[in-house]
Amino acid sequence: MLKYKKIKIGKGFIETLVMDLAKKRLIVLRGRYGYVMCGYLNLKAARNFNDAAAKITGVSNIKGALKAKVFASTPRARRLGVYPGQPIREALKLMA
Repeated sequence: MLKYKKIKIGKGFIETLVMDLAKKRLIVLRGRYGYVMCGYLNLKAARNFNDAAAKITGVSNIKGALKAKVFASTPRARRLGVYPGQPIREALKLMA
């Protein structure tokens, strides 16, 4: 199953994607300046690509993802103001 939805966050929009994989779900929240992903995110790869990326954990749907806090972020995301422990909605406003 693949679900796509566009949601308004602050003054911008975020594209959301949920894909069922073998045992877990892949969750992506993508804005204009960066993205948030579930535990599947390889932060080392995101850093190497110079992406503004943040990782969340322990979520299985978009509703849960929007209530999560940033677990980790890349240097480029930190330059946007995205830091571990930050509520994800605040991080998404910076990435939208």
